[in-house]
Amino acid sequence: MDKPTVTLRNVVLGQGRQKILASIIGKTSDEIRDQARTIVACPVDIVEWRIDWYDGAFDADQCVKQAREICEGIGSKALLATFRTQAEGGEKALDQQAYKALNVSLIEDGCVDAIDLELSQGNGLFGELVAKAHEKGVKVFGSSHDFDGTPAKEEIIARLCAMQDLGADVLKIAVMPQCRADVVKLIDATREMYEDHARQPLITMAMGSQGMVTRLVGESYGSAATFGAAAAVSAPGQISVDDLKTVLDIVHAGLS
Repeated sequence: MDKPTVTLRNVVLGQGRQKILASIIGKTSDEIRDQARTIVACPVDIVEWRIDWYDGAFDADQCVKQAREICEGIGSKALLATFRTQAEGGEKALDQQAYKALNVSLIEDGCVDAIDLELSQGNGLFGELVAKAHEKGVKVFGSSHDFDGTPAKEEIIARLCAMQDLGADVLKIAVMPQCRADVVKLIDATREMYEDHARQPLITMAMGSQGMVTRLVGESYGSAATFGAAAAVSAPGQISVDDLKTVLDIVHAGLS
């Protein structure tokens, strides 16, 4: 079976070495502008804008305006827009109506290449936003985050399959390991999902220092991309994108 791939601008997820994502987490337009400038100079394939850090996050029109500015600032790099809700480790809470309105505004404006949708928002809203995004040619990263622990292997696979069945283009899950066995569990769940179920690229990671290995060697068991720190660290366990690229290149060469 051919490996599943998704293309964002000139980046093909699921092909070649793992791709690198880095996040913009500025609170103000000036901070966002500075972080975008830093990321452009780094070996980053896809830029994520974490809208939940932004002071204007609750104003959809302001977010669209800011997204346009980021697009101009990052040039040819693809932009993923993410509002990570507080329930999944983000900076702010947002009710479903506002979550929908924000994502619809970004989709309809066409100022982003992809949006992140949390599976926990529910099948109805998730499926509705996927359909709207695809109408406008915007890709969807389905996501699920567990900062309290690592679900059972079967649950990890079930969440990834649910995103896929709802139409997500990329399937992402992040968990917090409490022991080494949790890291192995995440790796084996990814391998099984990749080998037996995946029709779309996967991004999986175990967070924190124990899970750092999953950010480095994911290509060997089926994870298509990983997050690193460029302008700022957006999640526990991230390393600098320069160091990350060095390791990913070594792993890829060893697997080729």
